[in-house]
Amino acid sequence: MKLIFEKSKKGRRGVSLPANDVGIKPALNQNYARKNAAQLPEVSELDVIRHFTALSKMNFCVDSNFYPLGSCTMKYNPKFTEKLAGLEGFTGLHPLLPQLKDGDKFAQGALEVIYELEKLLCEITGMDEFTTQPLAGAHGELTGVMLIAAYHKHKGSKKRLVLIPDSGHGTNPASAAIAGYEVKAIPSDKNGLEDIDALKKELNDDVAAVMLTCPNTLGIFNARIKEISDLTHKAGALTYYDGANLNAILGKTRPGDLGFDVVHLNLHKTFATPHGGGGPGAGPVGVKKELAKFLPVPRIIKKANGNFVLGSDKKYSIGHIAPFYGNFLVLLRAYAYILLLGKEGLKSVSENAVINANYIMKKLKDYYELPFDRTCMHECVFSARRQAEKGVHALDIAKALIDKGIHPPTIYFPLIVKEALMIEPTETESKETLDEFIDIMIELARLAEQNPAAFKEFPKNMPVKRLDEVKAVKDLNCCL
Repeated sequence: MKLIFEKSKKGRRGVSLPANDVGIKPALNQNYARKNAAQLPEVSELDVIRHFTALSKMNFCVDSNFYPLGSCTMKYNPKFTEKLAGLEGFTGLHPLLPQLKDGDKFAQGALEVIYELEKLLCEITGMDEFTTQPLAGAHGELTGVMLIAAYHKHKGSKKRLVLIPDSGHGTNPASAAIAGYEVKAIPSDKNGLEDIDALKKELNDDVAAVMLTCPNTLGIFNARIKEISDLTHKAGALTYYDGANLNAILGKTRPGDLGFDVVHLNLHKTFATPHGGGGPGAGPVGVKKELAKFLPVPRIIKKANGNFVLGSDKKYSIGHIAPFYGNFLVLLRAYAYILLLGKEGLKSVSENAVINANYIMKKLKDYYELPFDRTCMHECVFSARRQAEKGVHALDIAKALIDKGIHPPTIYFPLIVKEALMIEPTETESKETLDEFIDIMIELARLAEQNPAAFKEFPKNMPVKRLDEVKAVKDLNCCL
């Protein structure tokens, strides 16, 4: 495909504007003004449309491709929420309005959306209060650990350690370390669950929190999770719920009822908002009442007359963690999604997500190694070790799937599974789509047996072919 500059023809135009006859003096300091015209491509409107349409077809997206991306939960974003997020009454609001004198009266609808969303998330997770300030899941995770730190500091405790399962998401230790804690990994037992005996040995007065994902990154629900929470609390520590996998238990059980003190949610993973991808995202954080006074400001307050205002006079708050009050239009999408589905609809989300994952696991277990052969929740984790013996690694299978029009699943994670293939179909995919994916995975397993060398050529049909990835990392100019 040609670059748009290669399509340029001198004098060709896609738009015409009348000459400037206003005569406004430029405000820009002329020392910073261009001396020569910008070297932009000269193309017709049709050339521009075809160029960018062709570029869009080179991308994988959830609207055009199956995305079985384990742990990241890439589910379809319903278009009705996109339409609501484009309503002029919301998009036309200036984010500073509620912070100006009498500005609250112009933003009552927006403030009510956030207030009601917080209440809904409390009900869904079993928490007492929520903040929608965090701008992404990892940002919410850091906010949650900061709240734990503020709680212990307020009590005069100098705890220094956070315990995390060896199967945990990489952001867990990163967030804890950024918040000033030391991190220690707890090994998994033979069933793929956190080893409770190992946890007991590490629980002491230095432990500030235990961070957990439930179900874990192997897609396994820990039936002893309440026991772990009780042990943690007995040691004077708090329990943190990584909400990345909430999609598996939505409407079935609540983190707060399992003994968790803090929870962060990834709205794109559970409530079908767009994935962050560098922004915008949203990672609300919920807490039990003992930690509520430490929540970031501003807080949305409902007055006796029913009006909503922003309140920042919170003595023990960890302060501001984001501009304004979060990524509002992402929050609006989640609010609409929850209202549309309702209680029973949310339950069906988790039911179908679990059914889909177990269907894939059952169909593929004869072709790929299954390290933990048991009923899974929303995702299943295979290993390509069998294929690796023939020289075909998880990465090679991922590259082959690209040629088949399927986004690769998560590979090489969780770290405790060698050659991991982490597959999450979500609830939004049909049986027909799953069957197509299963057939392709079986085809690739057979190809790995019969002609493993073929995998070194994948992808063959994409604009970017197989790169020397080591060289690309070491020499950033190698592929230009």
